[in-house]
Amino acid sequence: MSKILIVDDEMQIRTLLARMMELEGYEVCQAGDCRAALKQLELQSPDVALCDVFLPDGNGVDLVLAIKKAAPNVEVILLTAHGNIPDGVQAIKNGAFDYITKGDDNNKIIPLISRAVEKAAMNARLEKLEKKVGQAYSFDSILGESKSLKDAVSLAQKVSVTDVPVLLTGETGTGKEVFAQAIHYSSKRARQNFVAVNCSSFSKELLESEMFGHKAGSFTGALKDKKGLFEEANNGTIFLDEIGEMAFELQAKLLRILETGEYIKIGDTKPTCVNVRIIAATNRNLPEEIAKGRFREDLFYRLSVFQVHLPPLRERAGDIRLLAKAFVKNFSAQLARSITEITPEFLTTLELQPWKGNIRELRNVIERSLIVCEGEQLTIADLPLDIQNAHYEQSDEETPGSFELSAMERRHIARVLEYTKGNKTEAARLLKIGLTTLYRKIEEYKI
Repeated sequence: MSKILIVDDEMQIRTLLARMMELEGYEVCQAGDCRAALKQLELQSPDVALCDVFLPDGNGVDLVLAIKKAAPNVEVILLTAHGNIPDGVQAIKNGAFDYITKGDDNNKIIPLISRAVEKAAMNARLEKLEKKVGQAYSFDSILGESKSLKDAVSLAQKVSVTDVPVLLTGETGTGKEVFAQAIHYSSKRARQNFVAVNCSSFSKELLESEMFGHKAGSFTGALKDKKGLFEEANNGTIFLDEIGEMAFELQAKLLRILETGEYIKIGDTKPTCVNVRIIAATNRNLPEEIAKGRFREDLFYRLSVFQVHLPPLRERAGDIRLLAKAFVKNFSAQLARSITEITPEFLTTLELQPWKGNIRELRNVIERSLIVCEGEQLTIADLPLDIQNAHYEQSDEETPGSFELSAMERRHIARVLEYTKGNKTEAARLLKIGLTTLYRKIEEYKI
């Protein structure tokens, strides 16, 4: 049930308004002056405040500011016996939902309250969503206990409170976009847009149009004006992933934005001004790209005011177990699976992998394992064949029995199954054995 706070120094008016609100199904609390109103605001947590303008200890127009400061989600409607335009304008500037005159506008109060209640509910939902998003993309969401990762997180936290450009370096799949989001949501721009663009996903012409926008008629197919991603990110953050793939000609435009905060759209003659924080990322060695003439040296120095290097997963093997368990928990919820146990052999096998695709590859392997798992326990048999084979080959090499016929047969069957992508009928045909025999050997060798 929505709650309405009525603030008026006249008891009769408060009683009348309270009766009207209660008949509409609202819960009501009352106050006779500004001080009592702020106390009721703290104790009752109303959704909407209906306030008189002239109060014994202050002015309702000023009270709007105090209410909005104490409870930003509360909507305030001001009532006055003698309305005037300057007060109405100032009330709206202070954050009032509306400003109406007593008597003349009595028939408007109920519909107005209804709209204000809806807006207050929307404000509360938005705040809850923003809080949830902030938690999901905070630095706390970056899992790992290794020193190299903690050093990277520490650097990113320090730069997040500033507005300087950041260059994130590291191999593919190390979590550069996760870091970029954490930096944005920990900054003063957190309530503004975070826009991500992969520079390798577009041709030069399309990337220019996507990033900077264009005017209608500037080229064939440009039927109307288009806002670019930099405009969408205005006052927020733009994340330029794979910046090393950006066409050399576009790098000059990006440099101009970094230096002046403006650029010219395709087909335009006037500059467009933006206030954007730029976070760039690359898995390339940019100094080498500069030496080869593929990347501007001046742009590199502007982008790399602050660099953060993200370590590959193989250099933080101690974090694999922690990440794997977190991914299992997340995917169990998404896939509606009940995984009660992860075998030690499963986790040990993951720790021994090189993970060329880093965290992204590990995440995909865990998701795939949950999909194929038939019970409530994740075992090595749920891992992709290539990972299983690597594990058993390593195990075979470490034992004197690696030259036994059974060990060689096991490796050969595993390789054939990998070749057929798990198609057992095709594997049995290639091995020239019966399908029943193949199933028996798969069970026997625990392939």
